[in-house]
Amino acid sequence: MILIALGANLPGRFGSPQAMLEAALQRLPGLGVFPLACSAWYETAPVPASDQPNYVNAVALVDSIHDAEGTLRVLHAVEDDFGRVRAERNAARVVDLDLIDFHGEVREAAPILPHPRMHERAFVLVPLKDVAPEWRHPVLDRDVATLIAALPGGQAIRRIGG
Repeated sequence: MILIALGANLPGRFGSPQAMLEAALQRLPGLGVFPLACSAWYETAPVPASDQPNYVNAVALVDSIHDAEGTLRVLHAVEDDFGRVRAERNAARVVDLDLIDFHGEVREAAPILPHPRMHERAFVLVPLKDVAPEWRHPVLDRDVATLIAALPGGQAIRRIGG
């Protein structure tokens, strides 16, 4: 099972943040990453809290002809092509594609797997439950419902489409 998290809070050349993410998903198959399912779309507050616009987030279940490094390179190439600028951590962005799990691999070198903060983020876990409700964190050995129940408060998330 390969899972990617999608997020955006700035419009770009394809339109709204959600339109940017939908266009990014459509670009992936031509690069050897094939979306199999996508969660509903969610509106989320920035983490950590800031005055930037709210995000649109989703999680996609994908297949890939690449290994973990190659899949991450594809995700970064799409981000770059769509105008992502990596000026500072947690900055507003037109598109963010994160590799959050790659067949349950556990890695401490790049790409770090599973994504090191995913279990702390409602904007990852809630949409992840839509596409992979049986998923278990490969390090913590907890299912997604248990991880959601353990989330710290204050992470606003609202389903906006499906």
